[in-house]
Amino acid sequence: MSAFGQVGALLQLVPVQRAGVGLLLAALGLPVVGVVIVGLDIMPVRFAMMHVALFGIAVGQLVGLDPVLCALVACGLAGAGVAPLARTADALSGAMGLLMSLAIAAALLMLALSGVNANGAFALLWGSILAVRPADLAVLGVLAVVVPALFVWRRRELALLLHDRELALCSGVAVPRLTMALLVLVAVAVAGAIRLTGALLVDALTLLPALAARRLGRSLGAITCWAIGIGVVVNVVGLLVSLAWDLPPGPILVLAAGAVALAVHLLPERRTRSWRASTSPSTSQSTSQSTSPSTFPSDSRSSSARWPH
Repeated sequence: MSAFGQVGALLQLVPVQRAGVGLLLAALGLPVVGVVIVGLDIMPVRFAMMHVALFGIAVGQLVGLDPVLCALVACGLAGAGVAPLARTADALSGAMGLLMSLAIAAALLMLALSGVNANGAFALLWGSILAVRPADLAVLGVLAVVVPALFVWRRRELALLLHDRELALCSGVAVPRLTMALLVLVAVAVAGAIRLTGALLVDALTLLPALAARRLGRSLGAITCWAIGIGVVVNVVGLLVSLAWDLPPGPILVLAAGAVALAVHLLPERRTRSWRASTSPSTSQSTSQSTSPSTFPSDSRSSSARWPH
């Protein structure tokens, strides 16, 4: 049977169909989460939430509840709990480092004291795309709706926060509450991707599309659209390649997303200004005075129109 015939036959199977739907739903929400990670400059959040997810899985196995559900709850609570510590972008990274250390220690201690087989807990960290369940699709579906909807609903506040934290505060944005909401979404998104690629390979669905999109878009809205588009293409192509040549989907998705990100970074860099969160007040002042029309579309009628929509 040819590779195309094999793919066609495999697509008739229900687990493969669920995997495809899951990847499409993930491509609508998780790359947007990656835009938040890059914008807030909180790269350690992925590692921290991986360890928190392991803690939630250990709790689920100990008490007899769904491990993935417990991981979702644990990550959501961790994201909300760490937000008050995040007064600056640097503090966010420090808080994530603290959370990562505490979570992995608590998870390993619980597994050791309970006598629960740790193989099942660690297996979920690697993921199994063909083991996606309807409940997992429901979580991904909620993320696919909520995350883009939040970006549309609060696009100006998000653009201000991701461009410069201090400027957002001066502009009246409720930075602590918005940061908490974003951290909870990021945490839940990482936990929701456990079944697809595993927590260890979640970068393929979140960070890599956002890194590539950042080089292609000139505004937050454009970067978000590019991230979603790249996520859809990478997920579809990665799944089809893995089915055609009988390869593990997780590594293929990472390699495909990494290849796209590398190819984009080899292109000539556009003359754009980074919109990542800044902690320096002087940076905020100079940014607010020198924001160029080529980076953020301006309109003399309203100062809010200077920011990406």
